[in-house]
Amino acid sequence: MESSDVELDLQRSVQAVLRELSTQAPALQSNQGMWRWSLHKKVERDPSKSPALVRILLRELEKAESEDLRHVIIPLLHTVMYVLTKATGITEELYQRTYAFCTRLLTLPTPYCTVALDCATRLKTETAVPGTLYQRMVIAEQNLMNEPYPYQERVFVFVDPELVSAAVCSALLLEIEAAQVQQTPEACMRHVVSHALQAALGEACHAGALHRKLQTSSPGTLEHYFHAVVAAVEQMASEASPSRAGHVERLEEIYCSLLGPTAGHCCGDPVQERPPSIPLPSPSITFHLWTGEEQLWKELVLFLHPRSQLRLSTDLEVLDLQGLRPDRELARVSMLSTDSGIERDLPLGADELPAPSSPEMERAGLQRKGGIKKRVWPLDFLMPGSWDGPPGLHRRTGRPGGDGEVLPGVSRLHTARVLVLGDDRMLGRLAQAYHRLRKQENQKFCLTPRLSLQLYYIPVLAPEKPAASKQPELGELAAFLGRVDPWYQSTVNTLCPAIHKLAEMPPSLDTSQTVDPFILDVLTYYVRMGTQPIYFQIYTVKIFFSDLSQDPAEDIFLIELNVKIQDSKFPKDGFSPKRRGVAEGSGAELSLRYQKALLSHRPREVTVSLRATGLVLKAIPSSDTEVSGSPHCPLPAVSVTDHTCLNVSVTEVIKSSNLAGRSFSTVTNTFRTNNIQIQSQDQRLLTLSLDKDDQRTFRNVVRFEVAPCPEPCSGAQKSKAPWLNSHGEKEMKTTKAKLRPLLMPINTFSGIVQ
Repeated sequence: MESSDVELDLQRSVQAVLRELSTQAPALQSNQGMWRWSLHKKVERDPSKSPALVRILLRELEKAESEDLRHVIIPLLHTVMYVLTKATGITEELYQRTYAFCTRLLTLPTPYCTVALDCATRLKTETAVPGTLYQRMVIAEQNLMNEPYPYQERVFVFVDPELVSAAVCSALLLEIEAAQVQQTPEACMRHVVSHALQAALGEACHAGALHRKLQTSSPGTLEHYFHAVVAAVEQMASEASPSRAGHVERLEEIYCSLLGPTAGHCCGDPVQERPPSIPLPSPSITFHLWTGEEQLWKELVLFLHPRSQLRLSTDLEVLDLQGLRPDRELARVSMLSTDSGIERDLPLGADELPAPSSPEMERAGLQRKGGIKKRVWPLDFLMPGSWDGPPGLHRRTGRPGGDGEVLPGVSRLHTARVLVLGDDRMLGRLAQAYHRLRKQENQKFCLTPRLSLQLYYIPVLAPEKPAASKQPELGELAAFLGRVDPWYQSTVNTLCPAIHKLAEMPPSLDTSQTVDPFILDVLTYYVRMGTQPIYFQIYTVKIFFSDLSQDPAEDIFLIELNVKIQDSKFPKDGFSPKRRGVAEGSGAELSLRYQKALLSHRPREVTVSLRATGLVLKAIPSSDTEVSGSPHCPLPAVSVTDHTCLNVSVTEVIKSSNLAGRSFSTVTNTFRTNNIQIQSQDQRLLTLSLDKDDQRTFRNVVRFEVAPCPEPCSGAQKSKAPWLNSHGEKEMKTTKAKLRPLLMPINTFSGIVQ
């Protein structure tokens, strides 16, 4: 195919992607998600098309910049970055143009400047040291051990068999297993060496001869050249001003050493054969069937500690944090004293012997030694906000802070990408597991220092049935993510029909035929390029029952709390007697007390009594612009990203009298609040359903309270340890920490696009 034909074909594919982002036509929606995948497949099968595709994408980006078509900028940026990561024939001029474009975007508001800054940072290194992005991605995802770049990643796919059909689970598992059979460590090392040499040397590298040499090399020889290439790339990339010429010269030496005497002959001859394609292996993926909220914690611990030993990492052992040994409890160390209480009378142990000139030996007076000795971790320091982002807003976007250091001298070397499939019920269960994990970290401090946790979500909804029209909508959070991030809508939300269609197809019996794993490829693209999280507030609910002997229950929800009126009533000696004068009829007499959500954030409490047939408390708005208010709580319309609030919809019973007698009608009132308390005032009992999950239903409820869930450690006492003091002053400061809300991040491609 001639060059003009290649560019024309690529241009048509790029235009199809842009049309998909600019229109909601049903004819195009049927192929959503396929255009981007097919575009990347074209350059994957023929790497020589990569420079042409980069030029086309740059033209479209510059056109979008000049015409202020911002809705296509982030999708095109992600597309060009994915191509640049895998390509080897990109000229320095194309790198410079892409980098210059990203720097111009830094003047735009978030999320454009955030995504552009991330791309510009990576491009700056890739321009001087070609092949760095590919090498680092493969090393981290495949856990190839080496000293210059020790970072490791793993993708955890969780599927609840109660919410996702067995056919879908089997289809996804088969794709994962089939792709990882060929991804041996030796094959991945060959890919890294070949890609680094071709990216640096360009046409001077005889790709065919290099490929054949690597295929016939022994494991020891292959590992030797792998470490040599990694060391050369990382050493140059770590310099303040890396030299492209110096990098090329160093890799030329490795190339000539690898090919031997034939290297010079290969470099001098024109290359006639098509260079073999260098695949980008899919990341290391483990498939798990969801069994409970404890499973997430256990799998992450096994990732960091394969032997299931809850010990500190090597970095933390070197720090000797507050003198604790690795096998001791990290949250607190308590020792019961059985001595006389006089420090002078105590025998000195080997680890307590003071120096002869120390102040302890010079003290002559008697001193009391406390009976209980406690060491309390500075909890707010140990649980940094980088896990959940900055507090304050209901849904915020930004770059995750997992790449930085959370303790002096300790960097996060591991990244766990947790991907869940299912509907809103699965996200509710994930929120429970996430909340429990944060509570565990508050006690054990096992994962936070070394682990960057990132959460991803692919909606897999059951096919719609005509008889299921009264069932709750189970894709609210996915719909919200699709509204605020168009690229998420195009590449992730549209996977649901494809997953079900693939699961219904019979398995292929012809093992010799290569089939492109569509679901796995899109899953991989999502976890690689989805770096911008959206933070969702988790809400806690405290539930009181009609049986006074039953202890109140506490739970959390992420999306919705549904309240229904039961037919049963209180017993005569129940929690709340029936009030006189209450008209019999549908619904229950409820007392609502809530704090009004105002744009000024000033506290204003409202108390109201009404008869209602049900309530719905939603943490996820159903549309971009919420309703303006209600008779009980008139509020101006605000954007969904402005502040933390619950959207409460009350189906109120209105009694009216006319000549025909009394009649009852219902009206739905909606208002916003930060927290709310609801109590049944007559004999009616309530049923609560959390996140539309039948397994999380509470019956015989008379009262419940809802408020933002606090960070597990934010309400505790914190102390400032001596080794944390930058001035070296050994002073302990104990202050009451301010309550911070617990936010759960879900990664998208751009975050919230205003």
